Amino acid sequence: MDPSCSQAPTPPVKLPSYKLTSRLTHPADSLIPLGAYAIGGPEFIIMAGPCSVEADPQMLGTAWDVKLAGAHIIRGGAFKPRSSPYSFQGLAEEGLKKLANARELTGLGIVTEVMDSSDVELVASYADILQVGARNAQNYSLLKRLGRINKPVLLKRGLMNTIEEFLNSAEYILAGGNSQVILCERGIRTFEPSTRNTLDLSAILTIKEKSHLPIIVDPSHATGKAHYVAPMSRAALAAGADGLMIEVHCDPTKALCDGDESLTSEQFKELMQNLQELAPHFGRRISTIAPTTALVAESL
Repeated sequence: MDPSCSQAPTPPVKLPSYKLTSRLTHPADSLIPLGAYAIGGPEFIIMAGPCSVEADPQMLGTAWDVKLAGAHIIRGGAFKPRSSPYSFQGLAEEGLKKLANARELTGLGIVTEVMDSSDVELVASYADILQVGARNAQNYSLLKRLGRINKPVLLKRGLMNTIEEFLNSAEYILAGGNSQVILCERGIRTFEPSTRNTLDLSAILTIKEKSHLPIIVDPSHATGKAHYVAPMSRAALAAGADGLMIEVHCDPTKALCDGDESLTSEQFKELMQNLQELAPHFGRRISTIAPTTALVAESL
């Protein structure tokens, strides 16, 4: 070996544009506190519930079903970005109140979407985790505003975002001072029409390599088909995701939004039992959450 080669100076490491989000500046995995658990830790976190908040029987019934099955967080949209202006747009603050009521009765935290910078304070006053949907993944005004709050933000990958673009979107939130960011792979738009989107499971591996932020998977929006959700949930667990976001409805045939991709409560229960059995094989666990009998009776 040429001695001059071993004495050559090591070139400086070039940081990517997403400096705070990069694993080069933060080698250890980030953990986002969640009650007794942390997103990004050994607990495989499950967020579940209806696509949109509807009537109280639907919201509370589904909330109890997902809790008793083992979910950690209730999901539900109060503000709904829809492709058609004539589709159900959500119940706005009334929907947030219904979510808060479900949290009070079940003890589970809630995650819900914020669509506009002007609504951040309102949604933050109700939600435990604020979600940024795929259509707003590059709404930089909204991302900057979320960087100034002290609550976790669930950032979904944009419809056609590269991973670098996705991580740069997260950078806007971190650069504002909020380090509590959870990434969500929910499929990207490709030329393939057989599913609603194309679920990019390799994104989990790439993001784990490039970033310290936790990442969960939304198999419901990714596939658009309820019978695909369980296989893709298992695949996400095997690929190293930190959790799942799953749409569940007590009666998907009557759902005002995304009924075709929503699991019934029984299907979700079966999936949770399957995931609890599989999780230890991949270095994870899904803890059993004990129900509060008195509150169950009161809410029903």
